[in-house]
Amino acid sequence: MKVAVVGATGLVGSKMLQVLAERNFPVTELIPVASEKSVGKEVMYKGKPYKVVTADTAIGMKPNVAIFSAGGSTSLEWAPKFAAAGITVIDNSSAWRMDPTKKLVVPEVNASALTPEDKIIANPNCSTIQMVLVLDPLHKKYGIQRVVVSTYQSVTGTGVKAVTQLMNERQGIEGEKAYAHQIDLNVIPQIDVFLDNGYTKEEMKMVKETVKIMGDERIKVTATTVRIPVMGGHSESVNIEFDKDFDLAEVRQILAATPGVIVVDDPANASYPMPKDAHDKDEVFVGRIRRDESQANTLNLWIVADNLRKGAATNAVQIAEYLQGKNWL
Repeated sequence: MKVAVVGATGLVGSKMLQVLAERNFPVTELIPVASEKSVGKEVMYKGKPYKVVTADTAIGMKPNVAIFSAGGSTSLEWAPKFAAAGITVIDNSSAWRMDPTKKLVVPEVNASALTPEDKIIANPNCSTIQMVLVLDPLHKKYGIQRVVVSTYQSVTGTGVKAVTQLMNERQGIEGEKAYAHQIDLNVIPQIDVFLDNGYTKEEMKMVKETVKIMGDERIKVTATTVRIPVMGGHSESVNIEFDKDFDLAEVRQILAATPGVIVVDDPANASYPMPKDAHDKDEVFVGRIRRDESQANTLNLWIVADNLRKGAATNAVQIAEYLQGKNWL
């Protein structure tokens, strides 16, 4: 199994390599791909060095699968070229997510939508992935009408530059900035650019992607996405209005039985999910499970996951594992 990782030198790309190794994906040859300035550099995989090549060179090496994490413009240019060469692309950027001809996949939720003909498969936004993993089993049981979500997102979601800005500010060092404002000891209620409707691009991603992944246009979503000075994972406060009433004990049972979800919900002992506890883990953690007493059939939850793992790298590798299990690679 020849595997290309496009964007191998970036924050998510290096996490892709780590996850491929940890999950023992059957890589016989790794092809790390990055921009021209990184060509010839080496990345380590399972203790062996591999030289970075260009996307053009990688296509000529005929990998079975190419996992992209190099930004939307790179994906728009190169994913079709890989696909045209018969290489299956799993793309972590926003480039193809809302393309009606492309599948947007969280394996636990909608892997069954995939076919051998899907040559470009989109990996959803990190904040959407962790939310739909929790929403899906509850939707199947109670029917979701509306979701109100506020996110508390790690600086790692922006990349190395943002992590550097946070650490520089913490140490009183002047340096390059990823954000328009100070992030240490602050909260920035903007992720990505603002759109004409007053929402940010990140907020509208959550709205549209949730509906596409869950395959139900009836679900209404409204989001506020916020950057906070933490590393380790994204947190979400989620309010869910159902078609019918629910039993809290049953909700906990449903979530505890959901693959990839761990319930951490013991308020009496101050036990609930936090980003530092989700760091470097593949599961999605859910707690603060309680009834919304302001209206009928409505539930409040707190959801936390490592945005670089299940929110990006792990989800992409799980898609590859599903395809490989079907002998489609």
